Amino acid sequence: MSTTLQFNFATRPLVPFAHDYPHGATEPWHSHDCAQLLHTLSGVVRVETEQGYWIVPPSRGVWLPAGTRHRLQVTGQVAARTLFIDPFARADLPSVCQVVQVSNLLRELIISSLELPGRYEAGSREERIYELILDEIRVMTVLPFNLPEPQAPTIQALCRQVQAEPGKSWTTTVAAAQLNVSERTLLRHFREQTGMAFSEWVRRARLMEALNRLAQGQSVLRVALDLGYESHSAFSAMFRRTLGVSPSEYF
Repeated sequence: MSTTLQFNFATRPLVPFAHDYPHGATEPWHSHDCAQLLHTLSGVVRVETEQGYWIVPPSRGVWLPAGTRHRLQVTGQVAARTLFIDPFARADLPSVCQVVQVSNLLRELIISSLELPGRYEAGSREERIYELILDEIRVMTVLPFNLPEPQAPTIQALCRQVQAEPGKSWTTTVAAAQLNVSERTLLRHFREQTGMAFSEWVRRARLMEALNRLAQGQSVLRVALDLGYESHSAFSAMFRRTLGVSPSEYF
């Protein structure tokens, strides 16, 4: 498990690591004094931090800045290829947690780096691979696979209930009545706490639940109906708008 690893950046700017997780595996709360790019070749990983949580679908990655406390939960058979990166390797490495698109080039570079020696000569192929990996990290595309964590107890409780009942019709009217506040108050406080509109938070919570369920092999129709969509096509349309492909193409 990566919670027990120690990293030495004296001779190279990053340390690659390969680890396969069985379905249902977890890692407890921990942090690293280096940055981390967790890339999955298969399966889905839920990464929880104190600011919220992120869902990492197959072939994507999650970036964790140095010192970020986090824990992991695995769905499906996950083949993880991780980079532990010296936080001083580049001045402009990402400064916040984010799920990212891992380009074909970066994926192949990560796989190649697993076979590189820890020491290399200046100007060598090994050095160029390490440096190109850092270049590619700087231009990764950020994906909308996170849910911000509110701190206010009332808003936090509402979010927990949405996640527990994602198929319910979570209109602002229903949510405001549950908290015994006006819709305007709900919308203002929710945006202050999460940086998102309530309706967008609900849509994203449903999408992330869908990714988990689809990774477990559930049918698109079952997932669509369980999450409150009227039909397979309505769910697929939402999925395509957000991710650019249908659920079956994505997985």
